[in-house]
Amino acid sequence: MTARFTPTRLILLTGVFITIFLNAAFFGNALEAFAGQPNLSLHMLSLALLLLCLTVLVAALLGIGRALKPVLITMVLVAAPAAYFMDTYNVVVDTDMINNATATNWAETRDLLSWRLLAYLAAFAVLPSLVIAFARVVRSDTARAVRARLLLIVSTLLVIGALLALSSGFYASYFREHKSLRYYANPATPLYSLARYATSRTRTGTQEVTAIGEDARITEQDIDRELVIMVVGETARADHFSLNGYARETNPQLAREDVVSFTQMSSCGTSTAISVPCMFAIYDRSDFSDDKAQSTENALDVLARSGVNVLWRDNNSSSKGVADRVAAVDYRSPENNPVCDEECRDMGMLDGLQAYIDAHPTGDILVVLHQMGSHGPAYHKRYPQDFGRFTPTCDTNELATCAAEQITNSYDNTILYTDHFLDAAIQLLRANDNHFETALMYVSDHGESLGESGVYLHGMPYFVAPQAQTHVAALMWFGRNFVDMDSTTLRAIRDKPLSHDNVFHTLLGMFEVQSTVYDAQRDILNIARSAQTSTQR
Repeated sequence: MTARFTPTRLILLTGVFITIFLNAAFFGNALEAFAGQPNLSLHMLSLALLLLCLTVLVAALLGIGRALKPVLITMVLVAAPAAYFMDTYNVVVDTDMINNATATNWAETRDLLSWRLLAYLAAFAVLPSLVIAFARVVRSDTARAVRARLLLIVSTLLVIGALLALSSGFYASYFREHKSLRYYANPATPLYSLARYATSRTRTGTQEVTAIGEDARITEQDIDRELVIMVVGETARADHFSLNGYARETNPQLAREDVVSFTQMSSCGTSTAISVPCMFAIYDRSDFSDDKAQSTENALDVLARSGVNVLWRDNNSSSKGVADRVAAVDYRSPENNPVCDEECRDMGMLDGLQAYIDAHPTGDILVVLHQMGSHGPAYHKRYPQDFGRFTPTCDTNELATCAAEQITNSYDNTILYTDHFLDAAIQLLRANDNHFETALMYVSDHGESLGESGVYLHGMPYFVAPQAQTHVAALMWFGRNFVDMDSTTLRAIRDKPLSHDNVFHTLLGMFEVQSTVYDAQRDILNIARSAQTSTQR
């Protein structure tokens, strides 16, 4: 016989279930944050009650009448997958993470699937949802139902007030010094983030794209043609490039080239969905938002308007809107990419590039290559077998089952393959030196946590993100004919603080674009020239 529940009882039981079974990451991080404090057990109990009350309050306010079961099932279905990824990778499910997830393609999604995930969802999402769906809810007249619901809401608010009052010192520390913990509160944070994301998507879908740099033009004095390849890297940490002093030789081919690696490059975000649009945006990180990126032209639009031939080739999920108004080709399938085995390789994006260059006999050329790079958690898939130099490797997407050495080995092999890819791009540019001023610019979108402090992957809120996720690899190479710039000049600022904020203006500067949107003080090449001038004085 199906159990009978009052609405209040069903709400409370659902809240208890979510609090106990789907908040391991929250309590684990809380225990670490408050370790050593007196009365720790009482504080953890207080936090558990507070979390339960917040969950109950949300359900009580939204689950009115016939909406009760849909609301409770939605809360469970949101909380369960969020709990899995927080428990497994210690990531948080905020708006940026949801934005990144919705922009992920099937190949990347497949890398996250496992039997453990399916079992987790079956036990903590499907089963409790079925229990809620088939539960017999006792209905009462409207007046009694309203009184019962008001009593639940008022009682919950009183308990919250009592908890805050009785442990005011503890909660003052919680809200002031441990703000990051709130991102692990489940399902409050995922639900709030989903609502924010849905609102922003609705607003963005109705916005027109605002033009910028309408005065952009290439100076008449620039009679030489530029050929620039910009590689947008994926998940490459600066501290795992041997060019930056990493003990392992992860850049053997680039070490033989006259490249300049920037040791202090910071990313705009900790996810592809944020960093890639921000990298090409006119806005600084402090002023950037996804809404602005989707409703404002970017560096590629300004360059195309000034007469540059712009081509985007993508072996990642997408350009995240950056290449919506320029020529773009998807290299994630054998249809366009001739270098595919277990997956399509970044090297395939170089195929046919010479033909493209030859087909454009006039005007400058910018080719942007968006890598699959070092995208996790299936690092072992990101490189061909020939590049599996560092062993033993982690050959699964369940990183917590691998030793730290195995994860690092697999990740470093991906950097080794990126080294090979970048060197191949340099060779293509060098072959065109007689006809162009050639240059390569490489900047990774964000870094990656490899298990340090129990954190994996990326996507943490920027203000609490570890340096591993924001300190990214970046480098430049110039051909022999590039006017007024060489590696010696550039190397003088290799250790200076730089960021994605510099990319927009550096791209315009490389093509000598004149426009009111260009800021010479943020152009990396101009910064280097100014530093050289100051030194000579």
